[in-house]
Amino acid sequence: MKFLSLKQNLQQILLIERKNNIINLIHPTAIIDESALLGSNVKIGPYSVIGENADIGDNTVIGNHVNILPNVKIGTSCQVFHASSIGEIPQDLKFEGEDTKTIIGDNTIIREYVTINRGTSESGETRVGSNCLLMASTHVAHDCILGDNVIMSNLTTLGGHVEVQNWVVLGGGVLVHQFTKIGEHAFIGGGFRVVQDVPPFILGADSPLAFQGINSTGLKRRGFSPSDRKIIKEIYKVYFRLTENRNESILKIEKEFPKSSLRDQILNFIRSSNRGII
Repeated sequence: MKFLSLKQNLQQILLIERKNNIINLIHPTAIIDESALLGSNVKIGPYSVIGENADIGDNTVIGNHVNILPNVKIGTSCQVFHASSIGEIPQDLKFEGEDTKTIIGDNTIIREYVTINRGTSESGETRVGSNCLLMASTHVAHDCILGDNVIMSNLTTLGGHVEVQNWVVLGGGVLVHQFTKIGEHAFIGGGFRVVQDVPPFILGADSPLAFQGINSTGLKRRGFSPSDRKIIKEIYKVYFRLTENRNESILKIEKEFPKSSLRDQILNFIRSSNRGII
């Protein structure tokens, strides 16, 4: 078997596009709609398709056999690995072809075989934040909102209209029911189902999903002080562990814990829940 040198490979497989001093490396088999916008130093691999009105930021790398559908906006310095599909129409029978978007933030990594569907008329968009990692074969359904620094481990699936807030980690194979909300810094163990809202800062596991303590390791890594972690732990001890009903627990938390951003964040999340708390 004969191998080409790096220089020969570049000459044979890379088409260098030079427009207005912008240089991009695009494989000649890639198909790019003339309305698509490419930033500087964008790389697009073999057999990838970039659709109508797509917008790809500087230094973003698109792998092989990737489909970027119409109205997708991808930020700067992202990586989209092979055979992923971003911005395909929703898997929702109510969808009637409305003009909606998919938006990806900066520095986000999308691994192999990831699927992200665009929004419906209800919200108009599906959004993934910055500095996220979507591992292989994960799925983000229509109208989902992912915050920044979210990690979705392999095979994790989000139903439609799910909200995943900043710094959430979802273990492998997690299934999240539509319209569910997961609070900041929560960690969901691998293989479990999320059918109700998960408040911030906690570790969720078991079937049915239940409170297993606070996400101590994650909070330490992100600079939460021992006193902050203690306050969070004590609040949830009242809410999840005591025998009173949960409405009474909320009143007890308000009475016994001084007003603070952490206390209020937890209480506001619980009070705004539409599906109920795990």
